[in-house]
Amino acid sequence: MKVVAIRGAVTVNNNEVEEIKSAAVGMVKQIIEKNQFAQEDIVMVFMTMTSDLTAYNASAAIRLGMSWDDVPFFTSLEPDITGSLKRCIRILIQIQSNKAKDQIHHVYLGEAANLRPDLSSK
Repeated sequence: MKVVAIRGAVTVNNNEVEEIKSAAVGMVKQIIEKNQFAQEDIVMVFMTMTSDLTAYNASAAIRLGMSWDDVPFFTSLEPDITGSLKRCIRILIQIQSNKAKDQIHHVYLGEAANLRPDLSSK
């Protein structure tokens, strides 16, 4: 087995608790569905949120919504760069897997699909 990384991003329309929770958990569920891995395969999760998302922590939404109590999370603030995407949650999940890089399916939802159209359409 080796460690492979799965990327994802999602945007929300409003800085609201339920919208952040739903978007974050929904993104992770799609990542799992497309990549078929179990919780015990996860090495760690790295997340960022843009500074305009202050109503709720997306990491907490995933930890609670997916019951990932034993998964190591690290969350950071996305740099606030002029012209960058707003209200965006990004995730990098490292898993143990025998899959090759070209077998990994990244998930970009909402306006975040514009970040990596090459991966969004895969």
